[in-house]
Amino acid sequence: MENITIKINGIEVSAPKGSTILEAARLAHIEIPTLCFLKDINEIGACRMCVVEVKGARSLVVACVYPINEGMEVLTNTPKVLESRKKTLQLLLSNHERKCLSCVRSGNCELQQMAKELGVEDESCYDGDRTPSCIDDSAVHMIRDNSKCILCRRCIAVCEKVQGIGVIGANERGFATFIGSAFDMGLGETSCVSCGQCIAVCPTGALQEKSQVDEVLAAIADPSKHVIVQTAPAVRAALGEEFGYPIGTNTEGKMAAALRRIGFDKVFDTNFSADLTIMEEAHEFLDRVQNGGKLPLITSCSPGWIKYCEHYFPDMTENLSSCKSPQQMFGAIAKSYYAEKEGLKPEDIVSVSIMPCTAKKFEVQRPDQAANGVPDVDYSLTTRELARMIRKVGLKFRDLPDEGFDAPLGLGTGAAVIFGATGGVMEAALRTAVETLTGEELQSLDFTDVRGMEGIKEASYNVAGMEVKVAVASGLNNARTLLNKVKSGEANYHFIEIMGCPGGCINGGGQPQQPGYVRNTVDIRALRAQVLYDSDKDNPIRKSHENPAIKELYAAYLGEPGSEKAHHLLHTTYVKRKINEI
Repeated sequence: MENITIKINGIEVSAPKGSTILEAARLAHIEIPTLCFLKDINEIGACRMCVVEVKGARSLVVACVYPINEGMEVLTNTPKVLESRKKTLQLLLSNHERKCLSCVRSGNCELQQMAKELGVEDESCYDGDRTPSCIDDSAVHMIRDNSKCILCRRCIAVCEKVQGIGVIGANERGFATFIGSAFDMGLGETSCVSCGQCIAVCPTGALQEKSQVDEVLAAIADPSKHVIVQTAPAVRAALGEEFGYPIGTNTEGKMAAALRRIGFDKVFDTNFSADLTIMEEAHEFLDRVQNGGKLPLITSCSPGWIKYCEHYFPDMTENLSSCKSPQQMFGAIAKSYYAEKEGLKPEDIVSVSIMPCTAKKFEVQRPDQAANGVPDVDYSLTTRELARMIRKVGLKFRDLPDEGFDAPLGLGTGAAVIFGATGGVMEAALRTAVETLTGEELQSLDFTDVRGMEGIKEASYNVAGMEVKVAVASGLNNARTLLNKVKSGEANYHFIEIMGCPGGCINGGGQPQQPGYVRNTVDIRALRAQVLYDSDKDNPIRKSHENPAIKELYAAYLGEPGSEKAHHLLHTTYVKRKINEI
């Protein structure tokens, strides 16, 4: 690729032709501030925080979209530039609810950090009329507080361009502009799928998940309740970021220790029920292949994807696996098998999940998710909520010892832990399905064709003389592309894995929020995914069907995969929804 040379603050910089000033500055180790910019998603130059001087230009230019040219001279830190940024920030703050002490993003807010760096005091010199506060809490999973919104439009861009949904946008014009749904509908009245990607990219506290931390702590304090917790595989790959660990650090042991000290009666691992999901899903896949069932079979682990399918591809709900997600399977087993083993009543068990996903909050209240007459899962907390809970009870996370999970629902395999990365469910299912079909032990357990952060991946495997075609998609816009190919006959598969969030659960809407400059320059998804693949590689048991706790569950309680009892506890049904129908 052709490079061109420019000067930034008097220093020569060589950057690829077509680069913006922002990109070239990063090559010179200069970070120009931005609030609205997200690479390839929201490149609109709206916030004006990235203005710089270019010699010969008649006015300041926005670095995030301004292309470089040979010999250009750029100044990023002149008094004129710094004063412009400061005034822009003061104007933003003049229409911002500045209750930072009580804001969920305090200490991790891009607006707050920028004010600190530019020396902008809390009290703005441009006080005057403000956009009226309008809080939308109609959705199950989140709250929107427009008094904290800076109109950066990141949320709009990720909803429309990445997820292909577009249920939010900029309403009104001028000073009256606000972010919301069409016709002043609450988000809960739209076909929002609760993925939470809008929360993940918001630079302020305008968007947050509905917290249930206080309800969980109240349950723990109730002596009449037996409170158990399960943690999804992706949580251990990201929780450490909340406590200063580098992205890509596995904090499984400290996480388990923290949950135990918070007061949960038992600390379990969703990996256990991920293995259980594979047993049921692999059995379902083989049954459909061998008995002429509806194909392609599409995985059902991602509740955001499930709701998307119900809204946007209702004619394909018959293709969905009837298996509940690992979260819900765990709850069903906890309130049946585990309850009986421990001599507990299902109604006295409070089942809590820690998930990387805001859509799990929607999933727990779906119909047909109460196999034992009570909800399978009572509360679902995000990774962020767990971090807040740890801080709230005063635990020094980094000082905690590494501890393991409790038996019998704490044992998971390597196949289970990779569920958190796109392609992981497919790979885990193939390990079991191939060995079941061939009756032979796999020489290599790594199905690398379905790994990686590409939005759509395809592969074909010869299994017992049959060609099995599979596909993997992550991010709902990619899911739309893939399913349209299936519907048109352009593509033909036996098995499809779809994850609602780009990259899978490791990039879920409930994961730790990283500022824009990190999201734009670091492959967060790959670093978190590597944690899971390393855990798989190091696990002495890497196939779901070899999990001894799963074997015991079937031998002592369920009988066999797909049995009547298994179907009652572990399988579910779906709804054909209309667009904008909740």
